[in-house]
Amino acid sequence: MGLTMRSCAKLTAKIIPDNLLDALITSKTRIKLLLKFFLNSNNQDYLRNLETELGDNTNAIRVELNKMEDAGLLKSFSRGNKKIFQSNTDHPLFSDINSILMKITGIDQLLKRVISQIGDLQFVYLTGALAKGNESEIMDLILVGNINREYLNNLIFKTEKFVKKKIRYLVFDPNEFETKKEKILSSSDLLLWKK
Repeated sequence: MGLTMRSCAKLTAKIIPDNLLDALITSKTRIKLLLKFFLNSNNQDYLRNLETELGDNTNAIRVELNKMEDAGLLKSFSRGNKKIFQSNTDHPLFSDINSILMKITGIDQLLKRVISQIGDLQFVYLTGALAKGNESEIMDLILVGNINREYLNNLIFKTEKFVKKKIRYLVFDPNEFETKKEKILSSSDLLLWKK
């Protein structure tokens, strides 16, 4: 017996609660929060700092944070007198939302067009504004490996057209990276790929 449109809608409504759909309806503030918390699941922040970082008013951010937390997309905990928010990586839609954001920011194309073709690459880290969850026209990368830089430059040049972002990168030899890793990486840097 096939499913009708009405029975599909009823089934979907049972599986996906209304508050989850409300949390995913786009608004500028919600998009900024999704980028902040779902592009890099290590990102944590509190309301007042988000106000400064995102440039939105406190009430708009609070409303969106509450909707996303009620939907289970975000989890929170207290640190001192601050309520800290972070993405809920156990949520069934976490990987889907992350995948959508990877597409929107162009990171998926970077992985497909550059990283898979470089050769002796060990690690790729996303750094800068995108790693912090802020929209940016620049994608900053740290590449670790023994890489043909001329070939890399050609791949980056071609990929910039697809991702519609300027790609800046630093390349480190694996030994050099190991000795300087603590100074090079910050807590917001996101490991995109490893061998």
